[in-house]
Amino acid sequence: MIAAIPFPDLSPELFSIQIGSFEFALRWYALAYIAGLLIGWRIVVGLMRRPDLWPGNVAPMRPEQVEQLLTWVIIGVILGGRLGFVLFYQPEYYLANPGEILQVWQGGMAFHGGFLGVVVAAAIFCRRNGIPMLQTADAMAVATPIGLMLGRLANFVNAELWGRPTTMPWGVIFPGSAAQTCPPDWIGACARHPSQLYQAAGEGLLLFLLLAVLVWRAGWLKRPGQVLGVFLAGYGTARFVVEFFRQPDAQFVAPGNPLGHAVQFGQMGLTMGQLLSLPMIVAGVLLILYARRRA
Repeated sequence: MIAAIPFPDLSPELFSIQIGSFEFALRWYALAYIAGLLIGWRIVVGLMRRPDLWPGNVAPMRPEQVEQLLTWVIIGVILGGRLGFVLFYQPEYYLANPGEILQVWQGGMAFHGGFLGVVVAAAIFCRRNGIPMLQTADAMAVATPIGLMLGRLANFVNAELWGRPTTMPWGVIFPGSAAQTCPPDWIGACARHPSQLYQAAGEGLLLFLLLAVLVWRAGWLKRPGQVLGVFLAGYGTARFVVEFFRQPDAQFVAPGNPLGHAVQFGQMGLTMGQLLSLPMIVAGVLLILYARRRA
């Protein structure tokens, strides 16, 4: 018999309040977004209060300006994350149902889209306020992994974005459609890789610890662009590796092949997440080289 871990009795909702026909529910996923943004805000404020970490011992912005930046980041995350999901993952569905594009409460956010949204929003903010873009991006890169970690933990609580079937003893038996989409010849309980936890550890906790050491111990903020480069390459690598254990999105799986890859790239099968991560890895490495050469 295959050893596996039953999914814990967790509710996607932290609490709910119903008054008459009106119901309000605070979901763990929403709380993860809120907590990630607030923690990121405080990290960036802390960096701005340490001018000795920056080139010429001058922080790129005043601590009070970070709150204004946060407003732009929230807009970029929501719009970019939603539009990224629509364009990258389910364009045909939303072209047929355009009225659902703005229904973000129904779920469906893409990190790569959210990242592009934040880049555009931060660039506009910096240009309007005369703030160095690369140094601002470095500060935001330090703050981002904590939010990513919280988001992936919320994915686990929601029992979504689970991994591929596995016989490893730490496989988790997720409820609902996770058990229904296992291969027909699968023997025993349909346990899956808890890929959400892999991502929380890799692109979240470990990446933050790496950036923290480089910033507060090695002085990498002194060369603008270096920290952003490490974040891009680190996230892209972590996401690329975990995609080997994560179940591809249903719209990309070949019929009759639930373990198959999403998109064929030459002789290698790559998922959409891997295809979107490759440019991040390349851009990150090039940015590190550019920052060091420029210095």
